[in-house]
Amino acid sequence: MSNPQQLRYSKEHEWLTAAEDGVATVGITEHAANALGDVVFVQLPAVGDTVTAGESCGELESTKSVSDLYAPVTGEITEINEDVVDDPSLVNSAPFEGGWLFKVRATDEPGDLLSADEYTAFTAG
Repeated sequence: MSNPQQLRYSKEHEWLTAAEDGVATVGITEHAANALGDVVFVQLPAVGDTVTAGESCGELESTKSVSDLYAPVTGEITEINEDVVDDPSLVNSAPFEGGWLFKVRATDEPGDLLSADEYTAFTAG
């Protein structure tokens, strides 16, 4: 399992792109998708909602369990991935591409986001 080097990661297993015009894309990692099993339902925050870093902002339901989705940064939701809402299996089949979850205009970023290598070591631990 490889974690794209250009992304940053939370200890709650979300990934985050570098902000483009202040907006970052968020998804869950391949590690989290594999641990969840087949995702069958995704509940995302609504466009315009404010999310807070480290706090729950949605849910992912799989054939095994229901897991909270955590915001890796604080900010306003600017877009959600309707494709994932319609076809939650994208979270499993393409967690770093078509399976992204939402875009957020970040106003605050915690200092504990991990690099790809740090996240790989964290999940191997």
